[in-house]
Amino acid sequence: MNATTRSLRVIALTFFLLFPLIGCADPATIDRVEPPHWWVGFRDTELQLLVHGNDISGYQPTIDYPGVSIERVEMVASPDYLFIYLDIAPETRPGNFEILFNGKGLTLTHRYEVQQKNPDPAHGRGFDASDAIYLITPDRFANGDPGNDNVEGMGDPANRADRDGRHGGDIEGISKHLDYIADMGFTSIWLNPLLENRMPQVSYHGYSTTDFYRVDPRYGSNESYREFVARARARGIGVIMDMIVNHIGSEHWWMDDLPTGDWLNFQGDPQITSHEHITEQDPYASAHDTRMYSDGWFVDSMPDLNQRNPLLADYLTQNALWWIEYLGLQGIRMDTYPYPDKQYMAEWVRRILVEYPDFNMVGEEWTDNPAAIAYWQRGAVNRDGYVSDLPSLMDFPLQNALRWGLVTAEGSRMEDLRPGGLIYLFRALANDFTYPDPEALVIFPDNHDMSRIFTQLGEDYDLFRMAMAYVLTMRGVPQIYYGTEILMANPGTEQHGIIRSDFPGGWAGDARNAVTGEGMTEREREAQQFVRTLLRWRKDRDVIHHGKLTHFVPRDGVYVYFRHNDDDSVMVILNKNSAATDLALERFAERLQGYRKASDVITGQVHEFGESLELPARSVLVLELN
Repeated sequence: MNATTRSLRVIALTFFLLFPLIGCADPATIDRVEPPHWWVGFRDTELQLLVHGNDISGYQPTIDYPGVSIERVEMVASPDYLFIYLDIAPETRPGNFEILFNGKGLTLTHRYEVQQKNPDPAHGRGFDASDAIYLITPDRFANGDPGNDNVEGMGDPANRADRDGRHGGDIEGISKHLDYIADMGFTSIWLNPLLENRMPQVSYHGYSTTDFYRVDPRYGSNESYREFVARARARGIGVIMDMIVNHIGSEHWWMDDLPTGDWLNFQGDPQITSHEHITEQDPYASAHDTRMYSDGWFVDSMPDLNQRNPLLADYLTQNALWWIEYLGLQGIRMDTYPYPDKQYMAEWVRRILVEYPDFNMVGEEWTDNPAAIAYWQRGAVNRDGYVSDLPSLMDFPLQNALRWGLVTAEGSRMEDLRPGGLIYLFRALANDFTYPDPEALVIFPDNHDMSRIFTQLGEDYDLFRMAMAYVLTMRGVPQIYYGTEILMANPGTEQHGIIRSDFPGGWAGDARNAVTGEGMTEREREAQQFVRTLLRWRKDRDVIHHGKLTHFVPRDGVYVYFRHNDDDSVMVILNKNSAATDLALERFAERLQGYRKASDVITGQVHEFGESLELPARSVLVLELN
């Protein structure tokens, strides 16, 4: 081998050794742009785009489209993010445009779309007291498409034998039951979260979001969610979306590449929240306790988001606006409402109401303290100056009173020396002076996080009827958990996986079917019809939706209240006595004046008023006065 040949071989070897390093260097990419599209017509014309891609921060974005301009570009600690703030002028025409990213001798292109915002006033109109909400845990309601039970790469395979596993319920299953839901008399559906939960196990509940812009494919797709909302709306049913801004799932795609050092609370050193809600209102709370409550992680698999980071705050708010407009929602139920930064939550509500003034949002504040719930509601005058525009909250104090008012004996005394019986219900309502707007609260006998009401009441059917009649005639917006209408129960356990058992007939081959009645007991069908009758009757009764409430102190195991307006009056009587009771009517004269008889909503029986009214043992009467 001569010198020339040897030199050429050395050069060639050097080239091939170096070439893989050069060729394998990851070029800049664009993996995500969120939101995936937007609309022309929002009152606030600013739009944040989160752009994620390898080394994307080294590139300069430009846009050439009439009406769309770049206000500013924010770079963060991670080189794989850019936050681009656009202004979309009101006169901008809907269409597609290119975002060019120039840098390092390359130009990357991403095509973006702005659509026309829906001009229909009903698009985004919220629920109110004229509605009745059906709460559904999608994985446990009905399996309409067995083909999506398991999705490659998603983990947590479907297994109906595992109480904490996925069972295969999906959007298509709920859609196939819309006729049943409408026939029952419900006008709203609240769905537990449907967004992607790419968690290794126990992900069926949906509260560990791993992608804010993607429906979990085991439920369906973004488009199937939107189609479902349209089908429901065509049947007179609105859809309420369950959202979470407090935390994400530990497998969220952000976790592999967090944008900033303060994207999470206690980032790098997770601390579990104290769950001590009252620290948000406690005038004596230490800064340490306040932080441990609000910034602590809900559980170790749910990283806590730092809404004080302005980039994250904008991202989360825009996400809510995106889903409202994309789906045409009737409302949002916000999970763990007091846990995020409370100033952010005030701004979140404000921004949504700017764009959708007639929209409704209900916050979850799980406490028996009405003052703590009132603190968050629109119109509250708070000692610390905190101002909230949140229209509605879940009325946990009333739910607690309903349980204790029915299960404890009249006149008994609990270990804490509180009197038992129906006085609980009376006193809970007497606290309504605390709330700025008690009629806007969402009331319920049970939900997905607590024992079924039939179990709470010791599987006492008479008490169950009282509870359901109470919720469906009381002030506020009633919510019923799926299956409560057929006496679903969780005897001997408070395991969430059992509480959220499968709806009978939701799976092919089920021996019992709540829709057709096949395999159901006579008592279950009777309960279902009882609830159906009240729901259907309630639909067009303005006196129940918006009428005044007058109640009388319970006596001798009987509680009486009236819903009334200028045109109608309804008398509701709960009798817990084990024997028929003669109810003297004299003390109700202020509400009975001018009425001589009443029609029983459930049975149709007509009662003539005299000096007294005979009440069947352990009964509830809902009487239309005439």
